Amino acid sequence: MDYLCAGSQGGIMTILCANPLLQYQSYKEEIDEAIARVLAGGRYVLGSEVKAFEEEFADYIGVSCGVGVGSGTEALHLALAACGVTAGDEVITVSHTAVATAAAIRLAGAVPVFVDIEPNYYTLDPAKLETAVTPKTKAIIPVHIYGQPVNLDPIIECAKKHKLFVIEDCAQAHGAVYKNKRVGSYGDMACFSFYPTKNLGAIGDGGMVVTNQPELAGKVKLLREYGWAQRYVSHTDGWNSRLDELQASILRVKLRYLDADNAKRIKLAGLYHKELSKLNGLSLPIKRENATHIFHLYVVRLKKRDELRNYLKEHQINTLVHYPVPIHRQPAYNKGQKLAVTESIAKEILSLPMYPELKQSELETVVSAIRTYMTEKL
Repeated sequence: MDYLCAGSQGGIMTILCANPLLQYQSYKEEIDEAIARVLAGGRYVLGSEVKAFEEEFADYIGVSCGVGVGSGTEALHLALAACGVTAGDEVITVSHTAVATAAAIRLAGAVPVFVDIEPNYYTLDPAKLETAVTPKTKAIIPVHIYGQPVNLDPIIECAKKHKLFVIEDCAQAHGAVYKNKRVGSYGDMACFSFYPTKNLGAIGDGGMVVTNQPELAGKVKLLREYGWAQRYVSHTDGWNSRLDELQASILRVKLRYLDADNAKRIKLAGLYHKELSKLNGLSLPIKRENATHIFHLYVVRLKKRDELRNYLKEHQINTLVHYPVPIHRQPAYNKGQKLAVTESIAKEILSLPMYPELKQSELETVVSAIRTYMTEKL
């Protein structure tokens, strides 16, 4: 769970790490109208709202095709299947990501191969990529973590050299830009999650696969609904993974405000940086050059992470760790592999409150508590 419900402790309101309720309240009238339109229309699965959102979101990313599916995990699963990834294949990705990335690879029957990350940006280290490629490698999944774009050029170069698919995991990067193009427009395919806390979040689950290759988009459309090209006739294997009309209608409303909401996140990140940059022992996010970090999360790093987190909790400030146990160290995936950078940062990272509706006064409360801890408690 990426967030907590709003509440109070002893009459004092807790500052949440994420708060999707406030985003609903920001656009309540338009969202309620959209929901009412769907309810009155009588078409609730794969209707006009999904079709319109697929077109609008694909246009926003800068690609020709979008296919709405049930979740971000399923977007990755179906994208892999559409690329022909199957049992015995290997897919290179990072261990520092939501477990959904690796789970999708397993769902496709393939084996996740983990490589280490860059220490400054926490994204896949292209220098570690070449040695991970084997004759069984079929695809690479670079993850744009926290809203920070991956250094895609050398990854795509490696993929072309070895004839591999590149499937971007954009679950945390709706609207982020790498070298003047939005992430999601570089790989063979790209996958987005619309989980409620995302920069573009539904009120429930949802996902999308985007691509500039109509043939791949067509395969995903078959795979998301039993392999049907026409109803009740399966032309291939398939699953049930459909974005529903209600969620599509909500996302169409929120998409109109995505750039403005991302700008608010960037402004809040700037305020954090200004107020926290002089504290010794606290490492702040570093933005990649020639890229736009859209701060799905604002992640700091310090040696005594757990002590700070407990201190903030005592002061009604909610924080989270994304992610405390790297995937390659989790029981389901542990094969004794060592990834030095990934394992090091997992012990030190902390996600501070970050969402467009976060008030400056609330941010200042967070900053004040961190400053007090760093200067008086350490």
